[in-house]
Amino acid sequence: MGLFSFGKKKKKPARSCDLEGSLLEFGEGYLLTSAQIIKSKRFWDNKMIEPETLAYSKAHFQRNDEMGTKMRTMIFQKYSSQEKPWLLGDGQVSQFEIDKEQAKEYARQWWESSFSFTPPSAGAAEKNMDAEEYEKWRDYAINKAGEEQLSKMK
Repeated sequence: MGLFSFGKKKKKPARSCDLEGSLLEFGEGYLLTSAQIIKSKRFWDNKMIEPETLAYSKAHFQRNDEMGTKMRTMIFQKYSSQEKPWLLGDGQVSQFEIDKEQAKEYARQWWESSFSFTPPSAGAAEKNMDAEEYEKWRDYAINKAGEEQLSKMK
């Protein structure tokens, strides 16, 4: 024990939102699986027109560019293949059609287990979804997400 730590409470850990980096204090947030993350048109439409991804989407839609499509595929893979659950804050969870109370409870269990709790169906989305549903979301994310928003930006 350090000289100055006497009488101080041990500080609870904090973590950042896995989607946008805002700081979450012990017990806060929502815990989602990769399958829940990829099943959101709103998420994909936002993701594919962010400053970091906009050029790929423009290349994909406006020039039918193979590299743009390939990068969009890699972005989809990043979100669909994550094995660990996703911790989200209040600002991000509204993009997803989930049981928010359940996701909040899973987050509480995750914090209390020192980050070892995993909700049911955690892991890569492809392993936890019906093949047809997975392909539907994969196709949307890669080939369609952001197209409508991009057409309004012209």
